Amino acid sequence: MSAELSQSLPVLGAAMPVHVLEDLSGWIVDGQRDLELQDFIRGETLNGTEWRATAARAKQLLSGYTGRMGIHGPFWGFTIATDDPDVRAVVKKRMDQGLDVCAELGGSHMVIHSPYTTWDHNNLDNYAGGKQGVIDRVHAALEDAVPRAEALGVELVIENIEDVDPSIRVDLVRSFDSTAVRVSIDTGHAHYAHGSTGAPPVDRYVMVAGELLGHIHLQDADGHADRHWAPGDGTVLWPSIFKAVAALTVKPRLILELRDHSEILKGAQHLIDLGLAR
Repeated sequence: MSAELSQSLPVLGAAMPVHVLEDLSGWIVDGQRDLELQDFIRGETLNGTEWRATAARAKQLLSGYTGRMGIHGPFWGFTIATDDPDVRAVVKKRMDQGLDVCAELGGSHMVIHSPYTTWDHNNLDNYAGGKQGVIDRVHAALEDAVPRAEALGVELVIENIEDVDPSIRVDLVRSFDSTAVRVSIDTGHAHYAHGSTGAPPVDRYVMVAGELLGHIHLQDADGHADRHWAPGDGTVLWPSIFKAVAALTVKPRLILELRDHSEILKGAQHLIDLGLAR
């Protein structure tokens, strides 16, 4: 591959907690790679004060870094489409706490989870206004977070979890009409949905998201479960995904999100060896 062609390829980044960044900061900073910190997903962490020390350490490790950095936001124990007003108050609190972290770090994105379930795919049309009801409840939960994210320059990227129809989450994102709400795709989640619940192949998720795509979690899987394997260890069709990404004018974050952080460089090298990224 020519040097000119290599330089035109997208740059890979990764998701990791700060203790892993201790070892991989050189790889991240030298390549100005997209980074996602995973230390801030739990309410117990966000309710305390120690997260500030974690954020401070991350900033120390990222001296000289000018890439795009964000966090995986909180998600355990709730859905952003909750209909319970008391739970919605917790969702609002967690979103605000996540944005506090982004403000502290100067982060540019926060991952939040899609509200759509496999049950929704088969049943929302059973109810008059079922699909709109989900959208309305998500708007109620994020009514404060979206304008704050806009002010901070943070993108709230909504990641597919059980989504069978790739367009339903895109319609949700579009309903906000905001530069602060974008689509996220997790390749392993989409591959699971394709293999186990009748969803289309992963590249179709990219095509349907189109110019609203801001973020991709890159992980390999077998189509049966959510594996978070290194690329090359499963059956995800990587060339088709990167071809779909290359057709876009936007440049989504490409974040390796692996269960075993020690395999980040191995997974990245697999995609590099395929001539898909650098």
